Amino acid sequence: MNLLSASLRLLPAKTRPLAGVCLFGLAAGGGAVAFQKGVAWIYHYCYELPAAVGGLGRFALLSLAVIVVSSLLVGWLLTRFCPEAAGSGIPQVKLAYWKESGTMPLRVAGVKFLAGIISLGGGQSLGREGPTVQIGSSLASSLAGVLGIPKSHRRAACAAGASAGLAAAFNSPLAAMAFVLEEIIGDLNSRALGGVLVAAVVGAFVVHAAVGPQPAFLLPPIAEPSWRAYLLMPLSAALATAAGLAFQRGTLRLRQASRGWRLPRLFHPLAAGLATWAVGMAVFALSGRLGIFSLGYGDLTAALTTGLVTQTVLLLLVGKLVVTILCYGLGGCGGIFSPNLFLGGMCGVLVGAVGTPFLDLTEADRLLLAVGGMSACLGAVVQAPLTAILIIFEMTHQFALVPGLMLAVLVSIGLARLGGRPNFYEEILVQDGHRMEQVIPPRDLQSWQNLPLSVVANFHPVALETLAPEALRATLACHPYRRFPVVLEGTLKGVALRRELEEALANGREPRLEPAVLCAPEDSIRTCQEVFAESAPGLVLLAERGQAGGRLLGVITLHDLLRAQTQMSDRSET
Repeated sequence: MNLLSASLRLLPAKTRPLAGVCLFGLAAGGGAVAFQKGVAWIYHYCYELPAAVGGLGRFALLSLAVIVVSSLLVGWLLTRFCPEAAGSGIPQVKLAYWKESGTMPLRVAGVKFLAGIISLGGGQSLGREGPTVQIGSSLASSLAGVLGIPKSHRRAACAAGASAGLAAAFNSPLAAMAFVLEEIIGDLNSRALGGVLVAAVVGAFVVHAAVGPQPAFLLPPIAEPSWRAYLLMPLSAALATAAGLAFQRGTLRLRQASRGWRLPRLFHPLAAGLATWAVGMAVFALSGRLGIFSLGYGDLTAALTTGLVTQTVLLLLVGKLVVTILCYGLGGCGGIFSPNLFLGGMCGVLVGAVGTPFLDLTEADRLLLAVGGMSACLGAVVQAPLTAILIIFEMTHQFALVPGLMLAVLVSIGLARLGGRPNFYEEILVQDGHRMEQVIPPRDLQSWQNLPLSVVANFHPVALETLAPEALRATLACHPYRRFPVVLEGTLKGVALRRELEEALANGREPRLEPAVLCAPEDSIRTCQEVFAESAPGLVLLAERGQAGGRLLGVITLHDLLRAQTQMSDRSET
């Protein structure tokens, strides 16, 4: 037992879980703050300072060198050490939470930390929320191991680390709590609410101590917006939703297409980096703005406060959309919150600029349209409405924005669902071959029983295709199973028990087969449970249309059903 675990055991039993959550929050919050400072330091000295003091040609050469070297380093780190550290990291956290009971190796945090800082600081157009969530979850999960918590019980640590990491990234504990419950756990009534909330508060305290309590975007005090802003809000939300869905569709298509490229994955971030540099330098030469590179918060803040000319806003909007699709779709290391907030904000600024001559919009009206666009774009992509509202409110500290934010998110979620676009993170998992009904168990017994058998079946069974003694001995020696489906000349004949096979070989006779109990893959789990009583060997076979003589598709054992039901029970306790 290590010193930390021993110290925790000195506390009263009822306070140990709370102390553990606080430790998880401290570790994740500290990692998020270090990540934030690392990104800001590299970006300042590689982009902001050279752009301010050097000429265009000198800055172009320096930024090209920076983005080439950083992209190659990111590609090397991801392909050589930890491919699962690519992308946002939030889908990987969700997968680990449900599929691995919250267990994440510490290696993920280390590679994500280095690759994320190099990627974002080096200019790739991505966000920092995904890396901080994955870093926080990995640190908390590893710390849970140090405290003696077994791998099968680390979901609380994983969720707490994610909450603290996101709270520290945006200085937004309420939004962090809502996001973990909405997106990773998928249940706002989860029993994990207390731990997630405490971890978010601890993460916020860490960033307050290290950086200060300022919001992510500094806005002037906003008066009550007029009715004109609410009249235009659906238009701002619709335009921002269109930008978010364009990002989602383009990113997923590019991500899928790039898997068939001959270009090694090591060089994919470099391809995205070169495209980002070309677009970013073109926009900088035309407007003097650096918003295409990295987070883009400086230009977004300028658009919200001092204002930007319409041509510059259009350049930034189109350029940011294109390069963000490239950076994420080609396997870069970073999140999607910041780019989508940028895109949505610029959409709202455009609507405000176009509407002002006709409706005499006030400064408060234009600001409301801009932040409403931010909330709408994010809400359309992640489809977490509560998070989309709270994160903008906490990032701006402006109560007058809340009604407009609610209207914007309502419009964006409605349009996204009408367009048939599912959650971005779940689409990423599906694209990576993870079936969501297997990754995330249903919430209640009835839902579980109504699932198709294809969710729990084994579609790669070991079947006997001959009853020749030599083949039977080889199969028994290689496989420890107690039951084997028998398929002779392509026809399903029945089920052979291991004990019967061994006796038949010993006595030199042909083994007797048990009759097969059949179901179709589309039959429900309830149906399988009912026919299990008819199966003497305790094995249900899946065949085409559930008919005898059909092609064997898979098998289901009682172990398969119990494992799936255990997953459902774990969810109900989460």
